[in-house]
Amino acid sequence: MIRKKDKSEQNYNPITQRRMKNIVREPRQERAIEKKNKIIKAGYELFSEVGYYGTNTAEIAKRAGVSTGIVYGYFQDKRDILLSVLEIYLEKVSAPLLKRLDGITAPINYSVLAPQILSDVIKTHKANRKMHEALHSLSGSDETVNARFITLEDTITAKIVDKFRNLGVTTENLVEKVHFAMDIVQTFSHEYVFDKHDYIDYASMQKIVTETLTSLFEN
Repeated sequence: MIRKKDKSEQNYNPITQRRMKNIVREPRQERAIEKKNKIIKAGYELFSEVGYYGTNTAEIAKRAGVSTGIVYGYFQDKRDILLSVLEIYLEKVSAPLLKRLDGITAPINYSVLAPQILSDVIKTHKANRKMHEALHSLSGSDETVNARFITLEDTITAKIVDKFRNLGVTTENLVEKVHFAMDIVQTFSHEYVFDKHDYIDYASMQKIVTETLTSLFEN
């Protein structure tokens, strides 16, 4: 007796079924890992070039040189790729600041350190401008993306506080001052890189920011 296929079997699509079941594999072989990394790299490039919503999975697959089916073998969907891209971005933007932090020695010269950190953050924003815009445009609507940015901010705040304390900094409300200083640096960097108002003298503003940061920790 020949068994008739039911409708679900007749309409079976392996890619769709894999996505519905959220079955993705973690590559272990070098070749498979290379393919996955190519997909992430392609996603990073396309999200930077045309934004998250302007990119689809087929385009990512084409840029990576793999089939769409292979993409779905490693990722549930485009957003899943985005989360991997986000981790690479966060590592890129935090690396210069963490490197600067490692090099700080006592006694801390805040009037020298402040402009150095400002310069580092501005350069990082310029180098990753398009990806920054793509990811931050999602932070208001995607809780996971927003939470990851907040976690990074918390981590860097804690690292700076620990470093300062290890170097003998005893100023009151150190955690609050560090967090506020980070907000100032981010705000100025965004203003300097993205906004660029014609009526602002940015050299003068940068000097004001440096003096403000210095006064936070020297008092």
